[in-house]
Amino acid sequence: MNNILIAFLLTLFAGLATGIGSLIALLAKTTNKKFLSVSLGLSAGVMIYVSMVELFADAKNSLILALGEKKGSYITVIAFFAGMFLIALIDKLVPSEENPHEVKEVLNDCQTDECRRIRKENESKKLMRTGVLTALAIGIHNFPEGLATFVSALSDLNVAIPIAVAIAIHNIPEGISVSVPIYYATGDKKKAFIYSFLSGMSEPIGALVGYLFLRNFFTDLTSGIIFALVAGIMVFISFDELLPAAKEYGEHHLSIYGLIGGMMIMAFSLLLFI
Repeated sequence: MNNILIAFLLTLFAGLATGIGSLIALLAKTTNKKFLSVSLGLSAGVMIYVSMVELFADAKNSLILALGEKKGSYITVIAFFAGMFLIALIDKLVPSEENPHEVKEVLNDCQTDECRRIRKENESKKLMRTGVLTALAIGIHNFPEGLATFVSALSDLNVAIPIAVAIAIHNIPEGISVSVPIYYATGDKKKAFIYSFLSGMSEPIGALVGYLFLRNFFTDLTSGIIFALVAGIMVFISFDELLPAAKEYGEHHLSIYGLIGGMMIMAFSLLLFI
């Protein structure tokens, strides 16, 4: 029961980072894009390393125990790529205007003619539709991330904590990209924050729903498949979202330095617990 509580709290922490990103966007006069770039690269490095080195290996071991070496190895690889296809399909089904993982410009104030034009053009009905679709899109994307954090925490807290931090870092610019357009459309900081904050809550919801459905079926077979799926999801998120966003916000080399740094942090943190 303690492990379940800790797993849920880690997932909640990762989800709350969306609201932190929203606050940064609404309160800060400028956004440090170089720091954002390094942070996103670091987050990608952590997620790629832990997926390929730890989660994939755990999945393979579990599936070999359940199915034998040859069949278990094949199912591990199939589930890994199935995770990638699953999150890619989710991305494909969400329109780019409402997709929080599409890179958007980070705007810092509302003194320009363009900002005023955006406010004027967005009528109330259109704003509500856009806001609901935006919140729904983020909820869809964050749902598997919440499950990934939760499942990892149930398996090994030493792995789950860096994953939760990496997803939290990834959620900060996501919160920025959601709250800023809503704020520019309405001029209402409170509404922009609420939309962003609630969308991040789909992560702990994803954890709870996943646990309720899977708790009675958590065998070597199911846990191995889930770990492989989660590994595939996180690798896809890293290559499709984090690294392109890191490059967009800063210099190419900064994102790569962050990537290598994230891998090193993850590698040495795992060595500490051998």
